[in-house]
Amino acid sequence: MLLASEGLHCPLLLLFLLFFLLLHPVHLEEAEEVPVEVIIDSSPCSSTCGLGLKTQTLCLLRDSKTAMEEAPGRKDGTEVSEVCRVHKVKCQESWQCGLRTVTVTSGQRVEVDCLGEVMEAMGTFSWRVSWRYARGIITSDDSLFARWEAPELDRVILDPVREEDAGTYRCDVQDAGFRRVKRVYWGVRVLPAGILNLDQ
Repeated sequence: MLLASEGLHCPLLLLFLLFFLLLHPVHLEEAEEVPVEVIIDSSPCSSTCGLGLKTQTLCLLRDSKTAMEEAPGRKDGTEVSEVCRVHKVKCQESWQCGLRTVTVTSGQRVEVDCLGEVMEAMGTFSWRVSWRYARGIITSDDSLFARWEAPELDRVILDPVREEDAGTYRCDVQDAGFRRVKRVYWGVRVLPAGILNLDQ
């Protein structure tokens, strides 16, 4: 057993030497030539709660090597080039979105969307979405909710909505690391058919 463990030291030593050679100063100098981008413009987050998107404009620095060597606060040599690109990034100000209410008449279509534009931009499988439902009441008391199986991941569609569908629908969203990024409650009031809905 001792000989077998000693035999492992040679390959490990060779791997270490190979890694050291890869970090030779010649390679480090080449790494300094990598282009550096700076954000020159950024829009506000599209959502005040939960997941949102913002648009950023990034431009290349003319001399990224000089810019990285300069002391903080100095502006010399950090000119931005005309080579720019625009992209969208996720943003979040708060995960708690509170309670929203909607009043509809029986027979109408009701759609409660949990992710909206973020789902379209970032993809369905970037998030874990779970739904809960408190039948017949408008509330944010979490002890009153039971699991609700939504046929679609990102939204609840009631078409046609019935009086017994009234209640509060809660949506929770987690990112790939199981971190909560959004919770929102939708209180749905359903009036009998023929009753005038004053909310519309």
